[in-house]
Formats: sequence, C-alpha cells, structure tokens
Amino acid sequence: MAGPAGRLDAVLVCGGRWHDFDHARLRLLELLAEHPRVRTTVYQDYDCLAALDRADLLVTYTCDVRPRPAQRAALARFVERGGRWLALHGTNAVIEPSAGDGPRLFTTPRLLGDLAKVLGSQFVAHPPIEPYEVLVTRPDHPLVAGIEPFTVTDELYVSELHGELEVLLHAEYTGPCRGFAEGDTAALDRAPRPVLYLKRHGRGEVCYFTLGHCRGRYDMQDLGVDDTGRVDVGPWQSPEFLTVLRRCVERTVGARSPAR
Repeated sequence: MAGPAGRLDAVLVCGGRWHDFDHARLRLLELLAEHPRVRTTVYQDYDCLAALDRADLLVTYTCDVRPRPAQRAALARFVERGGRWLALHGTNAVIEPSAGDGPRLFTTPRLLGDLAKVLGSQFVAHPPIEPYEVLVTRPDHPLVAGIEPFTVTDELYVSELHGELEVLLHAEYTGPCRGFAEGDTAALDRAPRPVLYLKRHGRGEVCYFTLGHCRGRYDMQDLGVDDTGRVDVGPWQSPEFLTVLRRCVERTVGARSPAR
C-alpha cells in the first residue's frame, strides 16, 4: 500500500539496445513528476528486486533486456499481488542479430518464458520504420476517449499474443517484415496488431503501449554504424501519442496500490 501521506514508490526500468534511452527516460520522468506523491527509482535493467518488492508501480521502456529467472518471477509476483505495470515499446522484445558477413538477420528467441504470458505478448518482427495509421479499437475507454485515428512514424510491432487482451488501439498490417527470421511467417497472420492493450494478471494489470520508438545518432554502434547521421524522435512529437501516454501514466499512478 502507499506509504505515509500517500507516497507512491515507482520503479522505472529504461535501457537496452538501439534506442535513445536518455530521451525516453527524461520524458517518462517528466510525466511521473506531474504526480507529486510519486518517488521514482531508475534502473537500466531488472537488477532491482528489492526495489520492485517495495514498489507501488512499475514503468518499463527497454529493448533486448532479458530478465533472469528470479527477475521474471519477481515481475510476475509484482503484478499478481495487485501491481500496475506500464510496459512501453520494446519491453517484450528479445532480439538477436546474426553474426558473420552475410545479410543481417534478426531472430527473436522466446527467452521471456512465462513472463510473456504476464505481459500478454512477445515481439516477433516489425516492417521498416515508416508512417502508419493507428486505429481506435475501443473509443469508449477512458484511455483513448476522444482520440481519432492518427498517423505515427514508429516500429509497427508484430507480436506473438498470449491470453485475453483488452485492445484499445490497433494497426492493420499483413505485409512482410524483412530482416527478421520470422518476418514472412508473421505476415501470414492477418489479425489486427495491438498497439495499446490491458492485460489482467492475478490482482494486477499490465498496460502495454507498443509505441515510443526513438533513436539518436550514436545508438547503433554495436551493429557497426558509428553515426546514423540523424535523430529519430518517432512518435514523441505526436499529440495523440503524448495524450494517451499521459493517460496511461495517470492510470498507473492512480490505481489502488498493491499489497506488499
């Protein structure tokens, strides 16, 4: 439950590969700072079990951050006991680039284990980054009320889905995802692609928002690209994205605190 005077302890995990985590971390901290009773501790990975056991809420923005078995169990336990987890963008992604001199091919090994069932999805592939339309699945839901279909430039996630999801935003895509080992297989799945959804687990809830890509000039060096020559802010200048993201943070903060 909340601490003295209603204080809420938040854990923000922000780190990984191929994204501008400095940008995302700053923007998320700004949104959390709009709630004076929230005090946030920041980590780059899931080596934060003691803080997680005390946490009232969890926000994650990662890519290819692979929780170990004890960390996966702690994350599942957090939600089971009533915690609210706002998971953004690549939280569900485990991505392995191919080695060697041939064309680069990314595989997406299923290394999240049962945590994928808690999250409700695991990333498989995405088509090239380009503008696409986000559609409103549940216009009556408070998180997306008043939001019209909007266009963003982002990674359109094709994911393996787990369990019953309450989809609030989605995109339509049935084309290939070149460069991913399962890209052609994923293209055969004609289901709408969830962009924002809620997933119940135990007494708690995961709110997953797949948008949020951003990349600076120096974030691809481990792939041999010293300087991309551009800064990619993705949807972070989209008013619709920022409105929905702010509402997601408010929902996570305003929910009943989990029993500790």
